[in-house]
Amino acid sequence: MTVSTRVALDPFGADIPAESARLRALGPVVPVELPGGIPAWAPTGYDTLKTLILDSRISRDPRKHWSLWPELGEHPAWGWILGWVGVVNMLSTYGPDHTRLRKLVAPSFTARRTEAMRTRVEQITAELLEGLGTAGASGDVVDVRAGYAHPLPMRLICELFGVPEELREDTGRLIAAIMDTSDPSPEHAASVQRQIGTVLPALIGYKSEHPGDDMTTELIKVRDEDGDRLSDEELLYTLLLVIGAGFETTVNLIGNAVVALLQHPDQLAAVRSGEIGWDAVVDEVLRVHPSIASLPLRFAVTDITVDGVTIPAGDAIVTTYAAAGYDPEHYGPDSTEFDATRGADDHLAFGIGVHRCIGAPLARMEALTALPALFERYPDLRLAAEPGELRQVPSFIAYGWQEIPVRLR
Repeated sequence: MTVSTRVALDPFGADIPAESARLRALGPVVPVELPGGIPAWAPTGYDTLKTLILDSRISRDPRKHWSLWPELGEHPAWGWILGWVGVVNMLSTYGPDHTRLRKLVAPSFTARRTEAMRTRVEQITAELLEGLGTAGASGDVVDVRAGYAHPLPMRLICELFGVPEELREDTGRLIAAIMDTSDPSPEHAASVQRQIGTVLPALIGYKSEHPGDDMTTELIKVRDEDGDRLSDEELLYTLLLVIGAGFETTVNLIGNAVVALLQHPDQLAAVRSGEIGWDAVVDEVLRVHPSIASLPLRFAVTDITVDGVTIPAGDAIVTTYAAAGYDPEHYGPDSTEFDATRGADDHLAFGIGVHRCIGAPLARMEALTALPALFERYPDLRLAAEPGELRQVPSFIAYGWQEIPVRLR
């Protein structure tokens, strides 16, 4: 395949397993087009992706290493990517800049602080389960995503970063808009940028006037006391990253696990009997239904040859977590099937190396609290929709369901 015959990725992410299989059939690294026609390369196998992630010649900084960065303004349909690469935070920096920004956020996600939040996670879980029970008391259909999977991580991350109640709905709307890759129009991109320029400055302004025991206050102090370590721009976009990643990915982890177990009652029964552990469930969900299917973008610092394919210096690379999880050479011929007995704790869904997700322990703790509690409280829980009726969120990046209708009894 030549670069001129790039494969267009589905901006709606309607069938990610099938798309991954089609790309894998074309080779180990395939030239693709992101929404709006952005050219990139897509690794299609586990070992290939892992090799590229761990290669020090792969950068996250578009300002230094993306050959098309100077042209970004010339392509109106590329504006949606600004929410991912037109920012300055851990996700879009390389080398010392990445190390500096990661060290500023790391104290919020230490093992000790994560464990200290367990009691609060349990309290929120209990409140939400009670609310679900009230909503579904008469046998009515309830949306377990909206009523449980979404508000648990949302409330927790907002408490961790001191987001006031009046800004939480706008914050959730902003993150959903960034994740939505189905509309590459300039209008959508402009709307996202307006929201970034409104919601986050409002949070920073609020916490400047009302400091508290939260991470936003701590980051503001770093900016004010030592501007060389954190600029205004870095503060804004660091909050965008950690708040967004801190709840949106966990929403999908919990929701995807609920759907997978309800669609595989034999495995759910094995979990309830103790034959399969909840840790194994979480790992398998992250492998076969990763909260982030593909993450834009990384960049080749020099020409890089992997599996016989040369990625030229300055070209963009998509981090294809879902494709890695479906690789039959690594996970067997049934790699697209959910099997919690598989032992998939080597999945790449949280990343690997210096860019591994800093909030992974918190996400796991939330899921390992929420899932057992839900199925214990409502042992007769069942889906109120056929598998084909569930709608994927409109994104090639996020991997989750728009609604998860269930009956509790």
